[in-house]
Amino acid sequence: MDDFSRSLAVAGALLWRQDATLVDVVLRSLGVSAMAAALACGLGLGLGAWLGVRRFKGEGLVQAILHSLLALPSVVVGLLVYLLLSRQGPLGFLGWLFSLKAMVLAQTVLVLPVVVALSRQCIRGAHERLGEQLQSIGLSEPLRALVLVWDERQVLLGVVLTAFGRAVSEVGAVMVVGGNIEGFTRVMTTSIALETSKGDLPMALALGGVLMGVVLLLNALISALHWRHGRGQPLAAASAPSQGQVDSKSRFWS
Repeated sequence: MDDFSRSLAVAGALLWRQDATLVDVVLRSLGVSAMAAALACGLGLGLGAWLGVRRFKGEGLVQAILHSLLALPSVVVGLLVYLLLSRQGPLGFLGWLFSLKAMVLAQTVLVLPVVVALSRQCIRGAHERLGEQLQSIGLSEPLRALVLVWDERQVLLGVVLTAFGRAVSEVGAVMVVGGNIEGFTRVMTTSIALETSKGDLPMALALGGVLMGVVLLLNALISALHWRHGRGQPLAAASAPSQGQVDSKSRFWS
């Protein structure tokens, strides 16, 4: 117990004086995850919106594939990206292996299914409520998708935050493709694993505290967005708008 208390005290001191190594790892982790989330959202929000308004054969199969990809282990993603970027791999000529670019690519691949699945679900629900009104004024599928993306922008911002949270908290993929190189590819999750194995509990606790703070902040922001979108209603109610809300939107588009 005394050792744990001392470790907590030292961890607090590291945070208070903004230890250079700790700050370097935190900033690198946030930068890599932000870039991966931005790329995944840039690709995934558009694809998810299109899938949300589009009806086609094999739609059930696409949904099943998306749900399967949501459970894809991060180490498997890391292995696949490693094989792609290895010297004998199809993308080996890029020379990205054990670099920040490889880590961004791995996290993007990992987060992309999350963005597509959540944005598809969001837009599909909105399209079921407002699709007929949008069709009645002659909007094509791409335009309906754009209108619904704007209409559901608060919920989709929650999807963006979820994507960032998924990226910043994963460890397997970046460990495999980044190599956990000190001062170069080491991020919060990989540093926590390494420092714990080395017995440097203060640094591991300090990084863990920062990571928990980031995750809690993201969850608070997502909850606030859902509350605002539902006008103070519970999340379940927010996902199923009242008839009055639907009628008001119908009058707007009619």
